[in-house]
Amino acid sequence: MELRWVSKEVRLQDGTHVYHLLDHPGSVALVAVRDGRVALIRQYRPAVDAWLWEIPAGTLEPGEAPMQAARRELEEETGWQAGSLEELAAFYLAPGYSSERMHLIRAQDLRPGRRHLDAGEVIGEVRWFTPRELREMARNGMLSDAKTLAALAYLDAGPDAAEPA
Repeated sequence: MELRWVSKEVRLQDGTHVYHLLDHPGSVALVAVRDGRVALIRQYRPAVDAWLWEIPAGTLEPGEAPMQAARRELEEETGWQAGSLEELAAFYLAPGYSSERMHLIRAQDLRPGRRHLDAGEVIGEVRWFTPRELREMARNGMLSDAKTLAALAYLDAGPDAAEPA
């Protein structure tokens, strides 16, 4: 999927301004829960030249609904399939320059599938963490990905996204 930059002219109180924005089709991020634990993937991110612990996520394909994308991305990145999906929240990741709206989806009733990464995607291991372990990782700086931190905040504030440990 190729993303594109667009220029948008906006008339404001102090005059007309041109903004350069990333036109994005949207994305999904998954809180995959199994036995009270949440799946994280360890993914290499070239933009920051680092391996990051993250929840599985991906961009919507043209015409694809968020739940379809969630099923696809979960299996692609983790090798698990979800028996049930529930949207927990939706939010903008970087509204200062991008239209990307991310759908945070809880995946449950998991069963083994087949992992098959996209070209150029570098994902090491998949591990399962308790919410308590995730909070500790966040406090220690081991989680620095915004969508994963947002998911953790939802776990801490939302109803039973995963069993507290």
